[in-house]
Amino acid sequence: MAQIGVIPLDTSARRNMIHTEVVMGLTDTVRAVLDHKGIGVCAVGPEMPVYQALEIMADKDIGALLVMEDADLCGVFSERDYARKVILQGRASRETTVGEIMTSPPIVAGLEQSVDECLRVMTDRRVRHLPVVSQQAVIGVLSIGDLVNWVIRRQEEEIHHLHHYIAGSYPA
Repeated sequence: MAQIGVIPLDTSARRNMIHTEVVMGLTDTVRAVLDHKGIGVCAVGPEMPVYQALEIMADKDIGALLVMEDADLCGVFSERDYARKVILQGRASRETTVGEIMTSPPIVAGLEQSVDECLRVMTDRRVRHLPVVSQQAVIGVLSIGDLVNWVIRRQEEEIHHLHHYIAGSYPA
């Protein structure tokens, strides 16, 4: 029995459609996002008082800091860690160290992972920041906001290209 309101897709037109998954930014790599955003990290040692780490986060307008000992990534300290592990537990932020409440072990991303993979990991693991590791060195951090902004930017680019294609002004 045919469904009411369902129109079969014209397969000849389907062959000429642009494969949108590739151009919408989800299959782009972490490398591409970092090339656009820039590399670098804000990190503190595990012995730093939470209050001091929060001052750094406020000054830099960021939601998380990497926790490192020398070049080794120990964990991630986020606003969420502060809210749940200091405020809600009645601890003092000047006496509590970052190392006591950081999220550890950290969940990391590699340069060749896709934006989609990173978004899925962040959603599944309920984290908002992924340190990016290359050749066992931390080279950057991606927030969920960075990835969402990347996808939006790529979608805007694609809409622009499609508009010009439809209007007939697309370069041949």
